[in-house]
Amino acid sequence: MTGSDIPSSFRLAYVPGVTPTKWVRVWHERLPGTPLELIQVPPADAGRLLADGGAEAGLVRLPVDRDVLSAIPLYTETTVVVIPKDHAATAAEEITLPDLTDEIVLHPLDDVLDWETLPGRPAIERPASTADAIELVAAGVGVLLVPQSLARLHHRKDLTYRPVLEAPESRVALSWPQEEPTPDLVEEFIGIVRGRTVNSTRGRAATPPQPSAKEKAKAKAKRAGTATGSARKQAATGRRAGTLKGGKPTGKRGKPRGR
Repeated sequence: MTGSDIPSSFRLAYVPGVTPTKWVRVWHERLPGTPLELIQVPPADAGRLLADGGAEAGLVRLPVDRDVLSAIPLYTETTVVVIPKDHAATAAEEITLPDLTDEIVLHPLDDVLDWETLPGRPAIERPASTADAIELVAAGVGVLLVPQSLARLHHRKDLTYRPVLEAPESRVALSWPQEEPTPDLVEEFIGIVRGRTVNSTRGRAATPPQPSAKEKAKAKAKRAGTATGSARKQAATGRRAGTLKGGKPTGKRGKPRGR
């Protein structure tokens, strides 16, 4: 890319619960001259933000519109149930969906789990957000099923959580607008997320690694050897040129003397 083609920054969207810290750290190490801007976005708005060009890439929850966005699945989260610390379910290390049959299971409007049938008994109203649902759990109104990262994000001292077997799970992916070719900085971030090294041929925006002192000395010696060989070859060619002219010997032989 030319200097005018390099973006002034790289905008990375991410949804609540996703922690991009380790990838951001690698970015700053590899591309210190290109700032990375983090944009937190609600899960329901992430796809639209990327499609509209509001960010170059995003750490989102699947599914996404594959007609508009490309995506690389990264990991699948464990689903947990958030409960008060004095709840009877705290006696178990993990629970099943049938264990929630008699519970009021809160279903916030921003839920990220794909339920065919929500377990337990429904609440009278759906909370507007996961944060609101957490408050209702703390008030003893019901329980809440969420990806484990969201349970950690909304941690409270009076609440805890337990893994739920056979519940729907949330998959996190790196997504970006479909373009041909993929922009260099997006390709660079893909490489970071996939664990490619800085020497990878797929990383196009990174600065090429500089040779070590030993490698420089070796290359210098090789160049010197090549130059010496060339000089010797030129000298030998010159000597041959002194004895030849037009492909014939230049020295004149006298005719044999007549007796």
